[in-house]
Amino acid sequence: MKQISSSAVIELALDLATSLNSKDRFDRLLDTVRKTITCDAVALLSFHGELLKPIALQGLSRDTLGRRFYVEEHPRFLALCQSKSPIRFPADSPLPDPYDGLLIDRDGDLPVHSCMGLPLYYDDKLLGLLTMDSLTPHDFEDIEARTLEVISAISAATLNTAFLLEQLESRADHSQRVVAELTEEAWKRDGGELIGESPIMSQLKQELDIVASSDFNILIYGETGVGKELVARTLHQKSLRHHGPMVYVNCAALPENLIESELFGHVKGAFTGADRNRAGKFSLADGGTLFLDEIGELPLAAQSKILRAIQSNEIQPVGQDNVEEVDVRIVAATNRDLKEEVGEGRFRADLYHRLTVYPIRVPRLYERVGDVQLLAGYFVEQTRRKLGIGQLKITEHAVAHLTQYNWPGNVRELEHVVSRATLKARARQHGKAIISIDKIDCGPLNAVGEELPLGLIVEDGFSSTDNKHQNLPLKAETENFQKSLISRVLKEEAGNWAAAARRLSTDRANLNRIAKRLNIKVVKSVV
Repeated sequence: MKQISSSAVIELALDLATSLNSKDRFDRLLDTVRKTITCDAVALLSFHGELLKPIALQGLSRDTLGRRFYVEEHPRFLALCQSKSPIRFPADSPLPDPYDGLLIDRDGDLPVHSCMGLPLYYDDKLLGLLTMDSLTPHDFEDIEARTLEVISAISAATLNTAFLLEQLESRADHSQRVVAELTEEAWKRDGGELIGESPIMSQLKQELDIVASSDFNILIYGETGVGKELVARTLHQKSLRHHGPMVYVNCAALPENLIESELFGHVKGAFTGADRNRAGKFSLADGGTLFLDEIGELPLAAQSKILRAIQSNEIQPVGQDNVEEVDVRIVAATNRDLKEEVGEGRFRADLYHRLTVYPIRVPRLYERVGDVQLLAGYFVEQTRRKLGIGQLKITEHAVAHLTQYNWPGNVRELEHVVSRATLKARARQHGKAIISIDKIDCGPLNAVGEELPLGLIVEDGFSSTDNKHQNLPLKAETENFQKSLISRVLKEEAGNWAAAARRLSTDRANLNRIAKRLNIKVVKSVV
C-alpha cells in the first residue's frame, strides 16, 4: 500500500508556510501530490455553488484554466461534490471524464485509465476538489486511505488559507449579503469575471482593487469590445456598495427628448404620455452604482444636468418642484477620446474633470500577452453549454492561429470567432464524442479595414489616385465618409430614420445624434 511519509508532510507544510502568494501555494501543493502519488494530470478546482473553477493544474492544457465546469453537467464532478470522502472511479466507469481531450500530449478520447477525486472540506463546507488522472489503469487502487486523508486535509487547509487571504486583501472579510435584483442580473451577465493573467491585466486588477473601496467617480475608457462593462461590474462588486443596486444606462440609445426623464424620472402629467410617476435611473441607483455606458454620446444639454446631479447629489424629476437627495457613485465608460472631445467642444470640460478622478484604461486584447488562450478556453466552455455539446476542445494549432492575430474587435471578436468555429467544427465532426476546434474552423483572420478592395473604395466615392499625394486628416475624412454614407442611405429610404438606422446597424437615437453633429438634414421632396 502506498502511503505518504511524515517527512513529505513536514516538507509540504514548510513550503506552504513560506509561500508568498496563493499561486505559489497551489503549485507547491500539486508538486507534492505528484511526488506522493504518480499521476499524469492533477488539478485543483474551487467550488462556487453550481460550478467548479480550475485554479491550478499540471498535465492539462492551459486553456483548462479558462473553463468553468457546471457540476450538474459532469457526473464525476457531481459525485465528488456530493461525497464526503475520496472517490476512486473504476477503470471501466461509464461516466464521461470532464478532462477528455484536455490532457497534454493526448488527443481524442481518454482510454481506460485511472481517475480519482478528493472533495476538500473545511469546517464542513465544500471548498473545492483535487482531481488526479493516470493513463495507467488501476494505478490508484493501492493508495492507503490515510494517505488520501492527509492530502485532503492539507489541500483543504491550503485552499481555505488562500480564500481568507484574498478576502482580507480585498476587504471582503464580511459575510455575503443578498444583492439587489438589478445588481445580480448585471453581475451574472457575461460571466461576471475578469479572465486573464497577463502583466497588463494584473495591473488593471490591482488598479481596481485600489480604487474600488473609494467613492470616487470613475471613467473607464478603451476600444470597443475590450470589456468596459465587465470592468464596471467588477468595480461595483469590489466596492462597499456591492449590496446596493448597479443600474446600467446606454447613453447612446437614449432618445434626446427623453434623456432627462430617463435619468431623473418624472411625475404624472409632466408631459404628453406621462400617465404615472416614474423613477429615473439616479433614483434606482440610490445607495449603489450608476453605470453610464457610452457617455461620450450624450448631448451637451444632458451633460450639464448630469454634472449638477454629481455636484449636489440632488436630482429634480421632470414636472416636480422639489429636489430629491441621492447617494450614487458614477462609473462612466467610453470608446471616445474625451479629452479630444472637450477640445472640440463636444464634451463639457467640467464634467470630464469630475469623471476622471481615477481614469481606468482597459487594454486591447493584443496587448494582453498570453490571455487569448485562457479566454478561448472560457468561450469554448461557454459555447459548449449553449449548444449542448458533450465535450469540446480546442487544438494547439487553433490556439496558435488565434494567438498570432491582432484582434481589432478585441475580446468580443474572439468570442464570436470561437462561436463560429464551434458551429463549423460540430458540422465537420458530426457524431463524434469529442468535438475539436481546429485552425480550419477558425477561418482566415484578417484585421478589419486593413485591406479594403479597390473597387469598394472607388464605389464609395474616394479616388485611389486623386488623393495619393495629399494630406488626409483621418478625423475629417472619417466624418466625410459618415456624412456621405448616412445621407445616401437616408435618401434611399426616403427620409425614414428608423429604416436607415436598421440598415446601418445602429439605433435611431444614436443615428439622429450623429446626423445632428455632422449637420445632415433631410429635405423631403414636395410633389
